[in-house]
Amino acid sequence: MRINFKQQELIEGLVESLKENFPEVEFVEVTESPENPNDLWVNVIRPDDEDRELELFRFFASKCTDILMDYGYHIMLMPIRRKAA
Repeated sequence: MRINFKQQELIEGLVESLKENFPEVEFVEVTESPENPNDLWVNVIRPDDEDRELELFRFFASKCTDILMDYGYHIMLMPIRRKAA
C-alpha cells in the first residue's frame, strides 16, 4: 500500500481528531479498502457504547466527505471489533 505525503497528513489529522474527541477509541492501522485499493480505511477499535459509536460516525462523516471533496481522496474511518484474546 502506498500513501502519499498529503494522504499521510490527512490521516494524521483524522487520528488527532479521534484522540481529542474520542479518547476511548483506539487507532489500529490504515488499510486499503478491499473494494478499491485507492480508498483507505482508518481502522479503529469501536466504542462499546452504541450511542458513542453513532457520535463517532457522525463526527467523522463530515470530515471524510470534506477530504473527498477538497482533495479527491476517499478516506473512511472504519470501526472494528476488538479481537477476542
